[in-house]
This record gives sequence, C-alpha cells and structure tokens, in this order.
Amino acid sequence: MKFRQYHLSTVLESLESQKIPLDAFLSRYFREHKALGSKDRLFISETIYHYIRWKNLFQHLKIEPSILDPSLHLKDPTIPAHIRYGMPLPLYTLLSEAYGEDKAQEIGLVSNHRAPLTIRVNPLKISRDELLAKWKNSFKVSPCPHSSLGIYFHEKVNFHILPEFKDGLFEIQDEASQLAAALVKAKPKQHVLDYCAGAGGKTLAFAHSLGNTGQIYLHDIRPRALQEARKRLNRAGVQNVQFTLSPAQKGKMDWVVVDIPCTGTGTFRRNPDLKWKFELADLQNLLQEQREIFREALTYLHPHGTMVYMTCSILPQENEKQAAYFQESFGLEVVEKFQTLPVQNGMDGFFAIAMRRKT
Repeated sequence: MKFRQYHLSTVLESLESQKIPLDAFLSRYFREHKALGSKDRLFISETIYHYIRWKNLFQHLKIEPSILDPSLHLKDPTIPAHIRYGMPLPLYTLLSEAYGEDKAQEIGLVSNHRAPLTIRVNPLKISRDELLAKWKNSFKVSPCPHSSLGIYFHEKVNFHILPEFKDGLFEIQDEASQLAAALVKAKPKQHVLDYCAGAGGKTLAFAHSLGNTGQIYLHDIRPRALQEARKRLNRAGVQNVQFTLSPAQKGKMDWVVVDIPCTGTGTFRRNPDLKWKFELADLQNLLQEQREIFREALTYLHPHGTMVYMTCSILPQENEKQAAYFQESFGLEVVEKFQTLPVQNGMDGFFAIAMRRKT
C-alpha cells in the first residue's frame, strides 16, 4: 500500500505543472515506472481520475482523494453548488444561464462519471451485424440506438490489441461524434475538405459515403496529427485522400467540414482535467479564433456546396450563437442541425450544423 501511495502522491504533485492531457501524462508515467503492475496502474489511474473529477470538492473538504464519496455531499447547502457538482464557478454559471441550474447540475454530475465505450464500424470492410456476430461470444456488446454504425461495449476493453482494430474494421468514436459526422452526406465522386482534420476521426466517419471515389482533402496546422491521420486512413482502407491544400482549390469543394477547436465542454467525462483549465478570457479568444478559421475554410466551398460546422462543446457561445453569426455574416442558411448534451442517452455533448449559401 505504501508503494501505491508513494506513486499516487508523486503523480498528484506533478499534475499541476503538466501541460499535456491527463491520459497522456499517466501513460508516460507508467512507461517510466515499469515496477508498477496492472493492478497498481489501475488503482492509481482510477484514483487520479476520481480526484480530478471532484478536485474542488476534495480541496473544499480537505480530505484524501481515495475516501471521498461525492454523493454524500450533493445536497449539502453549506457547500456552494459548483463545488458540490465538481465544476469551476465560471463554467457552472454559463451552464446555469444556458440550461437552468437543475440541468447544469445534472450535466456536472454526469460529466464526473466514466464515459461509455463506443466504437464505429468501418463499412468499407465489414457490416455492423457481421462485427456483432463476430464478437457475440467474446464481449458484452450491443448496437448503438441512434448511430447505424455504432456499437456499445459494456465492459472495459483494450481496443488497440484486438485484431479487428489492427485490420481496420472499426475505430473508437463516441456515438454523438458519429452522428455529428453523419451530417456530411457526401456522394461518390464529390470533393470534401476536412479543414481541421486533426488525426482524421471525422474523415474516417464519413469517408465510406464516397466509396473511395472523388477526393477528400485533409488540412491541419499540426503535422504530427496528419501523420496519425494517414496511418488510420491506410488501416481503414480509405484511398481517395490528399494531405495538401492549395489556393487553386478554393471555391471547388462540395463539402467543407470544420470540426473547430473548442472548449471541449461536451467531453469532460473523457478529459476531466480540461474543465479546470477553463477561463472566460480564453473562451473569448477561442470564439474569435473560431470565426477566423470558419472564414478561411469557407473560401474553399463551391457556391452550391455545404459547410458543416461542429464542436464537442455544449456552450451556446460556441454553438447556436456562433452559427447565427456565420449565417448573418456570410449569407448562409441552415440545412440540418444536430445537438446533444452529455446527459442524454449516454452520449457526449456535441453540436453540428450544415449550412449553405442562400440562393
């Protein structure tokens, strides 16, 4: 026990100075400390995530991370509500203004629980029914109720070691993210630009609709992310992709997808450390950055093309209000919209809206 407590204390002391995501930090720490067995790693990981989720409640009560049961304090009127529900005050205030205090508390509570494990089947290689049948006797799985390509896992699984993952039969993706990407209704032979492509998650989700015809262009300012996207697309059997973008392609895209950098407030279950980095000043800067990115991405859209703007945020400032600004500023009209909160159906919080120029 002292061995675990030593490493737990070491990790906690190191967290405040870390700039990398929590999961990446823990993975690196475990690689550097080979003496930690699987049960040790599990204990440390679960305790750290528990602490981070309820960080301000731990600090308020001044107790050890491993002995706190947050449910005992949810109705305690002597503790401020944002602390009881594990949120920084500025975020709690914004959510209360947007959805009401009861819903804000529900979001806070759900965001402090473990996210479901969800994968998306790659229809270029296999159908969902075939993959479910393949796993019937191996895992506790069920089809997602809303995404036709989604499968829920009801047990913890290391997906990366599965042969089906290595063969590109599926990708790890939340059901809400799958449904957001489904707004990209590209057809064979069309041209699609994924402007903030990152590691290619959204590209992978809509690529099958083109059937390896036409062309998908991936753009991102992070070369390392695009390298990862290239590997994932190769594994998935997606061949109609390019990683270069030139001014000559402006005005030629049938679809432009902008999965914009955002606060990530809809995915705090997966990234609980992000909520403690939330600052109102940062939000204002981010809103301006989103507008600049959208403005540049729009220049690549064909006059009759469709623009899809999406976030993993639940803040109206980044979603409905931003979409209204785009419509007014650029003469756009809404084609389709999707939105979910992390309190609904086990999904993450996502927003997506498809728009085209008014005729």
